[in-house]
Amino acid sequence: MATLTVFTSRTDTPRLLKSRAAGKLLLLGLLTAVLLPLFNRWGDGTWPRELTVHLSKPLTTASDWVMDNRDSHPLFLYFFGYISNAVVLSVRAVYLTLLAAGWAGVTAFGALLAWRFAGPRLAAGTATAFLACGALGMWVPTMQTLALMVVAVLVSVIVGAFLGLAAGLSDRLDRALRPVLDTMQVLPAFAYLLPVVLVFGIGVPAAVLATVVYAAPPMARLTALGLRGADPEVLEAVESLGATRRQRLLTARIPLARRELLLGLNQTIMMALSMAVIAAVIGAGGLGDRVYQALASVDVGAALAAGIPLVLLAVVLDRVTAAAGNGETRSRTIGWPYALAVTAAVALAVRLLGAPDWPAGWVLGIAEPVNRAVDWMTGHLYSGVPVVGGTADWAGHFTTWVLDPVRDGLQWLPWWSVLLVVAALAWLIGTWRTALTAVLAMAAIGVLGVWEPSLDTLSQVLAAVAVTLVLGIATGIAAARSDRVERALRPVLDVFQTMPQFVYLIPVVALFGVGRAPAVAAAVVYALPAVVRITAQGLRQVDQAALESARSLGATGRQQLWQVQLPLARRSLLLAVNQGVVLVLAVVIIGGLVGGGALGYDVAFGLAQGDLATGLVAGAAIVCLGLMLDRVTQPTERRAKKGA
Repeated sequence: MATLTVFTSRTDTPRLLKSRAAGKLLLLGLLTAVLLPLFNRWGDGTWPRELTVHLSKPLTTASDWVMDNRDSHPLFLYFFGYISNAVVLSVRAVYLTLLAAGWAGVTAFGALLAWRFAGPRLAAGTATAFLACGALGMWVPTMQTLALMVVAVLVSVIVGAFLGLAAGLSDRLDRALRPVLDTMQVLPAFAYLLPVVLVFGIGVPAAVLATVVYAAPPMARLTALGLRGADPEVLEAVESLGATRRQRLLTARIPLARRELLLGLNQTIMMALSMAVIAAVIGAGGLGDRVYQALASVDVGAALAAGIPLVLLAVVLDRVTAAAGNGETRSRTIGWPYALAVTAAVALAVRLLGAPDWPAGWVLGIAEPVNRAVDWMTGHLYSGVPVVGGTADWAGHFTTWVLDPVRDGLQWLPWWSVLLVVAALAWLIGTWRTALTAVLAMAAIGVLGVWEPSLDTLSQVLAAVAVTLVLGIATGIAAARSDRVERALRPVLDVFQTMPQFVYLIPVVALFGVGRAPAVAAAVVYALPAVVRITAQGLRQVDQAALESARSLGATGRQQLWQVQLPLARRSLLLAVNQGVVLVLAVVIIGGLVGGGALGYDVAFGLAQGDLATGLVAGAAIVCLGLMLDRVTQPTERRAKKGA
């Protein structure tokens, strides 16, 4: 009888939701009918010029003032200047230390570190990864990227841990920081480059500080989560022994939050590496700059030679920090003094042998054969393939049949109808506050004067999200229903989730050339792993009692999926949609570098040409678009609880 009661409440819930949704839509319809005469005053439906604020002049004036006073104003001399110098000196010190250790010393230290936390297998993999970076001729760029990473991660961890500590110990600060961290998590990586470039100019300081702003939120969130999730019984026991608040923090809360802290470190490292690569656009150097320059000249071979070390570095850092976070330490015999002593001995021995730098004879040049393979693909696979057609044909058809109609349809709609659709979607899935936030974010895009490019970007996001959800949910269902499929997909998804965003552009440029379709393809590949994993996890966590009841009533596997698993996994599916949208937007924007156009191109153009007005306006529009998409696809906590 209990099971029957549960099913009755589940079947009644959609009716209640439908009636509530109908009421909201009716209210929106009445509001639109009242305001329609006012909307018709603004003509043909494009965003009215009367409601546009042109920021080019004030932004240009502000950027000119910053440039004129950067070397003389006290704010820059005694505050930003000191920060910039400290960043430069720190990165240079780490970089020179890595070069002094040489390829052998760095490889030995990395292998010993991996051995300490995860055992000899990962140690061998780490050594192989570093040796592969040298073999590809990318040792010096790898050390440049690693030096930038070390400084950026260290500052990100300090800032994130401090904010997380404050949020974990104070409810008021937690409520104040939550919307800030939410917004920072939604923003595409490109949006972080613009403000720091305005203040610090092109170079390493701007790259490091943009990386810190991008990578600190995960550390702050997970630190606060760990401190708030500490076992109350342990805290009460410590308090009963007369411990002060500081002692309770140091001896109980922080040790109990060790796993969350190390997970925060892992996420911070991954985001910092991704951002450090993107920061090549503003002069970060290293591997990211090699990839960026190669993509700009459509040199796929050179891009792949720099992209492989990025993937290897990401996988190694992810595995080592994940092993530390899971408590998988395999060998406590390798202590820090021993590791440092072995590293120093190896580095000194190689230096005495006269080979501190990677030997030129050990470099394996892959750029030329890769480019020959790309040329062969261009001649044989781009077009004219019997029956299936070529990759260029696929890209052209996708652009003609999907991207162009969606873009033209969005731009054809009256501006007020777009706002109305946004309001309806956000209100149906959330509250009136959610709808208001989404509408204001979308309206801000029109006010900034970039309505049409934003709709172009939105069309690419919608097309990429549709493809991602179809492939991701189908694959997630297969992984949830088959342990064999799940085991086969796990290593593939692990590698794909650790790859920096820039790297996804390399294979799609090789396969599809440049244009909007390759940008969409890169976004799909980047967002797919998260959608697959969230979908599979949500379906696997469905109440087994409900499935057993369905089986006892004679339900087939298909009926169990459509009538039990998918409805009960609704929250996970909505989360998959939300994460798919956010991740797709991040790469569609970067796709502006390979012909994606729209807002991504405006940001890249503004950064490349020093036209900060164009770049800042496009960056602000990206922020608003990301905020709107997040609100439209993410149910509020109160709404989610009602629907649970």
